[in-house]
Amino acid sequence: MVPAGATGVVVFAHGSGSSRASPRNTFVARLLNDAGLGTLLLDLLTEGEEADRANVFDIDLLAERLGGAIEWLRGEPAGGDAVIGLFGASTGAAAALSAAARPGARVAAVVSRGGRPDLAGPRLAEVQAPTLLIVGGLDTEVIELNRQAQAQLRGPNRLDVVPEATHLFEEPGALERVAELARDWFAEYLRR
Repeated sequence: MVPAGATGVVVFAHGSGSSRASPRNTFVARLLNDAGLGTLLLDLLTEGEEADRANVFDIDLLAERLGGAIEWLRGEPAGGDAVIGLFGASTGAAAALSAAARPGARVAAVVSRGGRPDLAGPRLAEVQAPTLLIVGGLDTEVIELNRQAQAQLRGPNRLDVVPEATHLFEEPGALERVAELARDWFAEYLRR
């Protein structure tokens, strides 16, 4: 979905056990669309590939597919001259950061929701795109993994903890807060 006049498009990379139809990602995408940003939700694995759990954690494969989606988008009329952002959830966050770190990626900003950026490993130090890490306050193990990953990022970055939220942000108001944080981050960095 690319609203008229949009200068930025956010490509979504979902995590394990989710798909392009994820209610959480479609909720965030709608809020971004309402803010005048385009969105692209896609599955990085086929149904058969998802059946093999190893593929869900193959960050290089996911990042390669995400990079292919970015290149495809750049070739489309609606996305050709748009500034690109990436929104990753769970393992999709590591794929988004790995894709952003690739030479020539030209990714303007990254947002991670309940993500595992630590799985991007040494690529974290190569990410230049401003990166927002969002974690639920009750997701203590993932908070620590995000802090460790944040310490390796070299570009502008911030870690926001949503109080009283768990990993999936299912608590009242939690997903709305995630969407607002993502919207504001992308609004700041997805400009020409």
